[in-house]
Amino acid sequence: GVALVGIPAVICSLGFTAGGIAAGSLAAKMMSAAAIANGGGVAAGSTVAVLQSIGAAGFSLGAKIGLTSALGSLGAVVGALLA
Repeated sequence: GVALVGIPAVICSLGFTAGGIAAGSLAAKMMSAAAIANGGGVAAGSTVAVLQSIGAAGFSLGAKIGLTSALGSLGAVVGALLA
């Protein structure tokens, strides 16, 4: 549960917001570097594009289900090792 809320919050704090990439942020620097490397645009599916998508809309339902499954299983393993 913490990851499903915490990860988007961290992404937003980097400058990937619902209103777009925040000026002067780490996100803006990443976008600039990606655009320069790609000849002027940010490629669809690139790290910057995916992070902006999460910052704007949060995780998709599929991503939420996948993260919940993976992190729940990881939590079970860690709990079993600590017990």
